[in-house]
Amino acid sequence: MKPAIAPLRRVDAVVIGTSAGGIDALATLLGGLPVPWHLPLVVVIHLPERRESRLAEVFRHRLSIPVHEAEDKAPVRGGALYFAPPSYHLSIERNRVFSLSCEPPVLWSRPSIDLLMNSAADAYGPSLAGFLLTGANPDGAEGMRRIHLAGGLTAVQDPAEAEVDTMPLAALASHAPDRVLPLRALHTLLVELNALHAD
Repeated sequence: MKPAIAPLRRVDAVVIGTSAGGIDALATLLGGLPVPWHLPLVVVIHLPERRESRLAEVFRHRLSIPVHEAEDKAPVRGGALYFAPPSYHLSIERNRVFSLSCEPPVLWSRPSIDLLMNSAADAYGPSLAGFLLTGANPDGAEGMRRIHLAGGLTAVQDPAEAEVDTMPLAALASHAPDRVLPLRALHTLLVELNALHAD
């Protein structure tokens, strides 16, 4: 008998991690988000070091919500999508502003999904949701576990659907996520969380 799925509750921010196959996955997850949009969405996607990122520009043309590259010491504001810039770790301080750093890579990655999620769990506690999608290394598994331990919501892309299942499988091995869903169902979940935030 499957355990009952806990009902959704209001969250104040959503952090999203992905790697290999992530651009297409994000296009499905974030495409067609309703307006007005209320939640801040903060994304780390692994990118090659020292390569200019056009993610914000690409998604700005695809989405109806504001899209930015996160800037050091800028506040995390609702209603927008933020991407971590390449070659910098992105974290969220307890006063809910962004922080960029050039510390060494974590699990071969800078930006690190774990660093973003760990810091966001400290800043938001139970009012945080974490989504982990397709990817080729275990970055994000520890961060999702930290969100879970802080009382937040964790949602993982179904590994059977992921272009590369290493990242979702690592998350499943680290803790029991609240939801394991295909991308279109994760999109629906995101819309439901936004509606709760608006109430």
